[in-house]
Amino acid sequence: MKPFIGLISTLAAVLSVGAAPSSAQQTKSTAPSPGTVELYTLDCGLTEFADASYFSDTGEYDGKALALPTPCYLIRHGSDWLLWDTGNGDSLASQPGGKTKFGGRFTVKQTLAGQLAMLGLKPDDIRYVAISHLHQDHTGNIGLFPKATFLISSAELSWARTKPTPFGVDAPAIAPLARAKVDASDDDRDVFKDGTVRILKAPGHTPGSRMLLVKLPKTGNVLISGDLFHTRQNYEKQLVPAVNLSRADTVASEQRFNRLATNLRARVVIQHAPEDFAAMPAFPKFLD
Repeated sequence: MKPFIGLISTLAAVLSVGAAPSSAQQTKSTAPSPGTVELYTLDCGLTEFADASYFSDTGEYDGKALALPTPCYLIRHGSDWLLWDTGNGDSLASQPGGKTKFGGRFTVKQTLAGQLAMLGLKPDDIRYVAISHLHQDHTGNIGLFPKATFLISSAELSWARTKPTPFGVDAPAIAPLARAKVDASDDDRDVFKDGTVRILKAPGHTPGSRMLLVKLPKTGNVLISGDLFHTRQNYEKQLVPAVNLSRADTVASEQRFNRLATNLRARVVIQHAPEDFAAMPAFPKFLD
């Protein structure tokens, strides 16, 4: 990827507008029933590229700027909480210019800890932290959750710890995993053993990349892409980023994602897509 050459600010309007709440978009209830499942979308930063050429190996982004929201997803399951990805890192909120690394600029306006506090939560209240993959825009707040159980692919963890450190991995950000409780598995997971929250294999971008399937009482199935797709264009055209570790694995994972979306009639959420981020209920509202 070509070096970052300037701050690109294309998402201010998108990120400031939330979708109007529907009947499936509520505010947090105070006394959840055992069957409660809620999906919150948190703003965990913005990632900007002056030249986004590595987001496709067939030239669609060559020389073009790209700005991607970096969400985290919080799931309430009865009295338990699961966080999907941890974003760019709360420390960046005190750095107006953010951090430039890996050819992009990474910034944070709202801290993850502050958003949890809006729900009356502390980091220690999060039972599980599930990581889609170990690139830096998904791992910036791992150290915020010393009491959580981390759900990660064992292949992903082994890869991220190789020397030299792989491109896109911030070694200090993942260092707390050495002291954390880690449940590492390369299989699909049914986290709560009731089919409501499933972490599914989607290798290709990295060896242990994952996608998330959440079954909500009213909305139904919601399929969140992780970094299998970064944009709606990548999803609609089935593009493969030039930086992905395996093109063949990526194509196979894309096919699985598409079939799941069709067969389960799932709402598709492309995790970094600006339009999908804006279409989710504005925090602290949620899907149920």
